[in-house]
Amino acid sequence: MKIKRAIVSVSSKEGLSDLALFLKNLNVEILSTGGTKKYLESIGVTPTEVGAYTGFPEIMDGRVKTLHPKVHGGILNIRDNAEHQKAMKDHGISPIDMIVVNLYPFVEVVSKGCTFEDAIENIDIGGPSMIRAAAKNFKYVTVVVDPGDYPKVIMNMTENDGSTTEEMRFYLAKKVFALTSAYDRAITDYLSKI
Repeated sequence: MKIKRAIVSVSSKEGLSDLALFLKNLNVEILSTGGTKKYLESIGVTPTEVGAYTGFPEIMDGRVKTLHPKVHGGILNIRDNAEHQKAMKDHGISPIDMIVVNLYPFVEVVSKGCTFEDAIENIDIGGPSMIRAAAKNFKYVTVVVDPGDYPKVIMNMTENDGSTTEEMRFYLAKKVFALTSAYDRAITDYLSKI
């Protein structure tokens, strides 16, 4: 699948500059939020604010920013399903081909000691929703949650004229479900001790 549009929203910026500049050089449209958008701008990448894409601003102190049909419809649509494509057209939804997300650092925050309120605010909602949607639709969407995979994705896209292979997408999708399972387990463990 050729990557034409990507959402990049990460808590850790480790290794991101190489991937972001690579996507920029391929003329991939990048959508982003908050701190990630500022970081991308600082390295010469000009993303579109997710709120500008959806037509709906970030609200509730950032609790709601990517939870929108234009985001999830863009990720979850089956590209060769005529009904899905009609819904995309009817609602002005564009396909999203890549999701680059790492989650709020819940484990790191609680391991350093924090208030219960801080722990709760570090439970990511939009990130897991996007990466699970992308992993479910790996046939069409590339989802990257591990900065260690950025070089592999760059290589795969370089070898495939800006596309990723289904084998690569499946490998990345499996990592998502391992990550979200561990993330939810960490939250459950933390809350169980209270």
